[in-house]
Amino acid sequence: MQVPIKRTIDRIPGGMMIVPLFSAALIRTFAPGIPSFFGSFTGALFTGALTILACFYVCMGATIEINATPYILKKGGALFAAKVGTAVLLGIILGRIWGEGPVAYGLFAGISTLAVVAAFNDTNGGLYMALMGQFGSAKDVAAYSIMSVESGPFLTMVTLGVAGLSAFPWQTLVGAILPLAIGMLLGNLDREMRAFLGKAVPVFIPFFAFALGAAIDLGTVWKAGLLGVGLGVSVVCITGIVLFIVDKLTGGNGVAGLAAASTAGNAAAVPAIVAAANPAYKAAAATATVLVATSVVVTAILVPIVTAWWYRRAGPPQSVHEEQAAKANTAAAS
Repeated sequence: MQVPIKRTIDRIPGGMMIVPLFSAALIRTFAPGIPSFFGSFTGALFTGALTILACFYVCMGATIEINATPYILKKGGALFAAKVGTAVLLGIILGRIWGEGPVAYGLFAGISTLAVVAAFNDTNGGLYMALMGQFGSAKDVAAYSIMSVESGPFLTMVTLGVAGLSAFPWQTLVGAILPLAIGMLLGNLDREMRAFLGKAVPVFIPFFAFALGAAIDLGTVWKAGLLGVGLGVSVVCITGIVLFIVDKLTGGNGVAGLAAASTAGNAAAVPAIVAAANPAYKAAAATATVLVATSVVVTAILVPIVTAWWYRRAGPPQSVHEEQAAKANTAAAS
């Protein structure tokens, strides 16, 4: 008898990240002694988030191609700059108000600059490519090869430093990007290594998600989930407007910009890595993880709806017409 476990999890937006994370959080909340009781490999599953993430970023880096066409550089670079630039601006503003720690009381209790920057910095690549595969062209899909540089904690650390908060020593910044850079080097030097390592990217997601969830006590962060809904809506609204305008300015019709207005599943791992690199963010890390994880779900639901709605109004982007014309010319020539 077969049980459709994966199919069921895949029906949940960001399921491979969300389900293991909250499963481990439930264990941490109601049976916190399990890791120490079993120890050995079982205990390691609850505590090995950083090690698993290091492997994940090597494999992720291998999928990033350095070579890109001018269109891909223009489109991907513009969307990348707009997304990260928005996060930097918010980091500067909120950093002056909240500092490194979470808000202690009031309507926004639990939210932090770390949570906002992590949620805004990184685009859900799988969602973007799926939407542009349906509503855009192959070149629009390939633009994510530039945007994928957002992956990992490096840009979040840089953003927090630019915002005037606690800085990170250069060794920490290099260490944050080094696994990704090693993966990029391997993948671009050898296509077989890219194929080999790239296959492992989705496999690592539930494992590091589980380990991250094992550090979360739901009893202390239940409010963060509610704030996470607001954070996710903010990501779609704020970055959606900015990316829509940038996409229009670079020859698009806004579809690619809206498709990129999301939070990546692996962004939920960033707060824990940042806190491990700088203890000043330790108090904010647990709630930030839940906030960002909730934002992943919210944006995964809203972005396809908004993108499909605008596509029905605006029609195919110019890149689709150009691609169709090129195919027609090739067919006529042959």
